[in-house]
Amino acid sequence: MKYIITESQLDNIIFRYLDNQDFIQIESGDSIYFVNSEGDEYSQIIYNKNSGRCFIHNKLIDEIYSFFYLDQPDSKEVIGRWVENTLNMSVTGTPVRNAGFRMRVENTL
Repeated sequence: MKYIITESQLDNIIFRYLDNQDFIQIESGDSIYFVNSEGDEYSQIIYNKNSGRCFIHNKLIDEIYSFFYLDQPDSKEVIGRWVENTLNMSVTGTPVRNAGFRMRVENTL
């Protein structure tokens, strides 16, 4: 049996999947890092507040691709929409990175 679902329904399913990843948001300077746990040095997603760009680790895109069978551009877009929805901020681009993002924690003192 085949099911036809709309783009918004698929977004809702993927949003729920990403919500269940329990990402922790760490704000440092002009960036917001999405990490899996407090002690992580590397993040899966970085959102730059100045440019609105959302840098996405390629492993997260591959995870979305393999689980929901979306191609890379569609996976990037839906993750970008999830970030927009989560942060209530505009995402202007979704570049992919092949390596983990080391967090730059800036001293705010």
